[in-house]
Amino acid sequence: MEKEKWVLCPVCNNKTRIKVRLETILENFPLYCPKCRKETLISVKKLHTSVIKEPDA
Repeated sequence: MEKEKWVLCPVCNNKTRIKVRLETILENFPLYCPKCRKETLISVKKLHTSVIKEPDA
Protein backbone atom coordinates (compact mmCIF):
# COMPACT_ATOMS: atom_id res chain seq x y z
CA MET A 1 0.00 0.00 0.00
CA GLU A 2 1.39 3.37 -0.99
CA LYS A 3 1.20 6.21 1.47
CA GLU A 4 -0.62 9.28 0.23
CA LYS A 5 -2.13 12.32 1.88
CA TRP A 6 -4.13 15.43 1.09
CA VAL A 7 -2.30 18.73 0.73
CA LEU A 8 -3.55 21.16 3.37
CA CYS A 9 -3.95 24.86 2.77
CA PRO A 10 -1.18 26.79 4.58
CA VAL A 11 -3.58 29.71 5.23
CA CYS A 12 -6.71 28.06 6.64
CA ASN A 13 -5.39 24.48 7.21
CA ASN A 14 -8.26 22.79 5.31
CA LYS A 15 -8.00 20.04 2.72
CA THR A 16 -7.51 21.09 -0.88
CA ARG A 17 -8.30 19.07 -4.01
CA ILE A 18 -4.70 17.86 -4.35
CA LYS A 19 -3.46 14.51 -3.10
CA VAL A 20 0.25 13.59 -3.08
CA ARG A 21 2.09 10.30 -2.75
CA LEU A 22 5.47 9.52 -1.21
CA GLU A 23 7.30 9.86 -4.56
CA THR A 24 5.52 13.09 -5.62
CA ILE A 25 7.73 16.14 -6.18
CA LEU A 26 6.16 19.56 -6.74
CA GLU A 27 8.16 22.76 -7.12
CA ASN A 28 6.65 26.25 -7.41
CA PHE A 29 3.17 24.73 -7.48
CA PRO A 30 0.28 27.24 -7.31
CA LEU A 31 -2.00 25.66 -4.70
CA TYR A 32 -5.58 26.99 -4.74
CA CYS A 33 -7.81 26.58 -1.68
CA PRO A 34 -11.54 26.40 -2.51
CA LYS A 35 -12.53 27.37 1.03
CA CYS A 36 -10.49 30.54 1.66
CA ARG A 37 -10.09 31.24 -2.09
CA LYS A 38 -6.39 32.03 -1.87
CA GLU A 39 -3.54 30.84 -4.03
CA THR A 40 -0.16 30.00 -2.49
CA LEU A 41 3.09 28.80 -4.05
CA ILE A 42 4.27 25.56 -2.45
CA SER A 43 6.90 22.86 -2.88
CA VAL A 44 6.34 19.23 -1.92
CA LYS A 45 9.01 16.56 -1.58
CA LYS A 46 8.51 13.22 0.25
CA LEU A 47 5.16 14.37 1.70
CA HIS A 48 6.77 17.46 3.25
CA THR A 49 5.11 20.71 2.19
CA SER A 50 6.87 24.07 2.34
CA VAL A 51 5.50 27.50 1.45
CA ILE A 52 7.47 29.65 -0.99
CA LYS A 53 7.59 33.31 0.00
CA GLU A 54 7.57 35.67 -2.94
CA PRO A 55 9.76 38.76 -2.68
CA ASP A 56 7.90 42.04 -2.67
CA ALA A 57 8.22 43.74 -6.04
